[in-house]
Amino acid sequence: MAKQWDFVHAKADDATWTPGLREIFDYRDLGIEDGTRGDYVAHIIKANGKTMQDEVQQWHVHDCDFQLVLVLNGWAEFEYEGQGVHRIRKGDCILQPPRIRHREIACSEDFEVLEVVSPASFGTRIVEDPQEAAA
Repeated sequence: MAKQWDFVHAKADDATWTPGLREIFDYRDLGIEDGTRGDYVAHIIKANGKTMQDEVQQWHVHDCDFQLVLVLNGWAEFEYEGQGVHRIRKGDCILQPPRIRHREIACSEDFEVLEVVSPASFGTRIVEDPQEAAA
């Protein structure tokens, strides 16, 4: 039997931007976590003008089963284990396989993405550089 989810309408006029995983970004929750009873989370993430190093610029993984990123504005460069460096730009979409090692190299001041992840409650872990792990 299919799960019962709620109808969700996240109005742009009611948007609330809050801190999240990274200090250099603001996050807008789209109500999908509540609507899917924790099966998924969807949020818009946008650069907020702060510049600082953080753990996500190190190699890391997300403990999730599904992660999709759609670039709404700007660009970013990520390196993915076994895939090399990718520059993602406005309109580009990335499907990250579960627990793929990756790191952010750089992003533009106007970088903004829609991110959808399952499950809604997922962890992020810093991991060894793939080259070091293989040695």
